[in-house]
Amino acid sequence: MNFDRLQRSLLWRRGFVLAALLVSGALAAQGQRGSTTLVVTSTNDPNNNAVVVFELQPGGAPSLTLSQIVPTGGKGGASGNAGIVQFDGELGAVANYGSNSVIQLIRYGNGIVPGGTIRLAPDCEGPDSVALGQGHLYVVGKNCAESHTWPRGSLDGSVVSLADNSAAQIAVGRSWAAVTMTSGSVLHLPLAGDGGLSGASSAISLPAEANNTPLGEAFWGDVLGFTPAHSADSFAIVNAKQDVYPVVGPTPAYPTNAPCWVAKGAGNVWYTGNSPGQAISIFFSDADGGVFYKSVPVPGVPTDITVSPDGNWLAVIYTAADGAHVGVYSIDAYGGLTQAAVSPAIDVASFSGVAFSQ
Repeated sequence: MNFDRLQRSLLWRRGFVLAALLVSGALAAQGQRGSTTLVVTSTNDPNNNAVVVFELQPGGAPSLTLSQIVPTGGKGGASGNAGIVQFDGELGAVANYGSNSVIQLIRYGNGIVPGGTIRLAPDCEGPDSVALGQGHLYVVGKNCAESHTWPRGSLDGSVVSLADNSAAQIAVGRSWAAVTMTSGSVLHLPLAGDGGLSGASSAISLPAEANNTPLGEAFWGDVLGFTPAHSADSFAIVNAKQDVYPVVGPTPAYPTNAPCWVAKGAGNVWYTGNSPGQAISIFFSDADGGVFYKSVPVPGVPTDITVSPDGNWLAVIYTAADGAHVGVYSIDAYGGLTQAAVSPAIDVASFSGVAFSQ
């Protein structure tokens, strides 16, 4: 597929997508974009990766139904990561860890199809997390962090080499991006004027009580929240000056509880996927610290977590005895959660990444 031609005009793109849908038979009918809330995840299959799309029916008794399984044309296989699937408006991205590529996802009506393939920079391998923002796609993998113009996909900015292959997630704020390294650091990556990576990188100095196994992260403007999951203080706030404020999490700490993955809610609310505690652990913060609020049970081991663009829903992927599921929770005016719907088991052992498309 010629990716440049895909981007020439929205009209051309939609015509192409409609043709693709008719050929594939993936969707029988198309509605208006945004008429349905979709929850998107990936199988992470090391041989044949695919995007799984669930449709949220938010009526009196909300439900999640399987809508599509869309092959990405590449290989999965990532582990110990988050953010491998992202969506922004009608366009999204999913990384193929085993194929060293990122696939653009295109929403048309209530369906999703794969768009162009975005290759990594030379010598960069194993993409396991992506982020969208500042007019760019940001990718981190085994040995590099890089930025691409979005949605065109051209390499832009300077590639940042990584000291080891422990990158868990990349996220982007207003003036800087961050990469969590499970080996024990969080990297500060300044942005250039156009939003691409400047090429500079520095390790944020982490205190001893909050430096063990950084995993998930999310931004609130230029304030970063991340989870040093195996630390005594299992959540931390980092401001734009790189000041770090550790926050005590649920007790007892690791290995009983370990907030691992992060989603930003409305206002000063943060949600974390607490894998060993089988819960969503909630924190409140300002730019100079925070406090643990409470944990909400999850019927399995949660991994990645996200909040819908409209702020009404939280989705978490988790693994139970019968395989992988997506759980959706409604969010009330105070940031509280109520379980609303659970996806059916579809013979997938575990999912990787989760995102909303509205």
